[in-house]
Amino acid sequence: MKAIEITEFGGPEVLALAKRPKPVPGNGEVLVKVSASGVNRPDVFQRKGAYAPPPGVSDLPGLEIAGEIVGGNIDEKHNPFGLKMGDRVCALVAGGGYAQFASVPLAQCLPVPAGLTDLEAAALPETFFTVWSNVFDRGLLGAGEGGANETLLVQGGSSGIGVAAIQIAHALGFRVFATAGTAEKCKACEALGAERAVNYKSEDFVEVVKSLTNDRGVDVILDMVAGGYVPRELSALADGGRLVIIALLGGAKAEVNLSEVLRRRLTVTGSTLRPRSIDFKARIAAQLKARVWPLIEAGSIKPIIYRVLPARDAKDAHALMESGEHIGKIVLDWSTEAA
Repeated sequence: MKAIEITEFGGPEVLALAKRPKPVPGNGEVLVKVSASGVNRPDVFQRKGAYAPPPGVSDLPGLEIAGEIVGGNIDEKHNPFGLKMGDRVCALVAGGGYAQFASVPLAQCLPVPAGLTDLEAAALPETFFTVWSNVFDRGLLGAGEGGANETLLVQGGSSGIGVAAIQIAHALGFRVFATAGTAEKCKACEALGAERAVNYKSEDFVEVVKSLTNDRGVDVILDMVAGGYVPRELSALADGGRLVIIALLGGAKAEVNLSEVLRRRLTVTGSTLRPRSIDFKARIAAQLKARVWPLIEAGSIKPIIYRVLPARDAKDAHALMESGEHIGKIVLDWSTEAA
C-alpha cells in the first residue's frame, strides 16, 4: 500500500509518499480501506519528534480515518454497532492513519453518519472523541454546581477541536463562548453556536465572559494553550468550575494561586487520548453514537472542513496546519491515489 512516512524529524518537507506492507489485523481488529484521513495537531508534533506513538503502534502519522471494512475478524464481542464487511466507517486510530489501509480496533469504529461523505466523516473521530472525553467526562459540563445552566469557554474556537466543541455543546443546549485570533474566525465561531467569540488579540476573555455571566464566570474551560493562560482561566471560572487542559501550545508551566483553587473549589485537570485503552475509547464511541451521531444526522452538527488535499500532498496539509489560517479541519483524500 501507499502511505505517508516521516522520513526524519523536522518540517513539513520530511513527509513523503512511500510503499508499506498492508497491516495485518489482530484480535478484535478490522482492516479498513482508507478513503480519507483527518489531519490533527498531534500529527505535527509527531513529525517534529515531540509526540511518539505508543508502544506497538505504527510509526505512520494519522489518528483518524474513514473508509470501508475489507478484512479482519468481526467478533460480536467487540462489535457494539453491528458493523459488517463492506460497511463504511470512520475510526479513531492510535497511529497509521496516513495510509491506504489501516488496522483498527473494531470497538473504535463508528458507522459513517447518514448523509456524510467519507471526506466529511474523516473529520470527526479524533476531535469528537477528544471533546466528549474532556468536556463531558472530565469537565462534567452540565453535571457540576451549575447543573443544566452551565456554560463552556472554548479556547481556540476555530480549530478542529474548537469547532467540534462549540457545536456539540451548543446542540446539547449549553451556552458556549470561544476565543479566536481574527474577526473572521470569531464570526465563524458565532455562526457555529458560540454566543460570543472573543478576539484574544484585542480583548480580554476574562472580562468578556464575566460580563456575559453576571460576573459569575464559566463552569468549564477547554484549553489548548496552558502556560500563562492558566491563572487568567482560573479567574474566568465560576465557583466549582473546571479547567480542562488538552494541549500546551503556550507552554507546560504556569504559576497559579492555589488558595483560589481551594477557596473557590476549582478543578484543574487534563488528558491525552492516544495512549488510553481500547476499552476506554470504546466507551467514548458508545456515548458519541448515542448522543452525538443523531445530532449529526439531523443536521444540528456538521463537519467543518477548511480544505481537502490529495494524500500525497500531506506536507502541504501540515504547512497549512502550522500557518494557523484554517477554520475547522484539514483532510487528506486517498481516492486520487492508485493502489
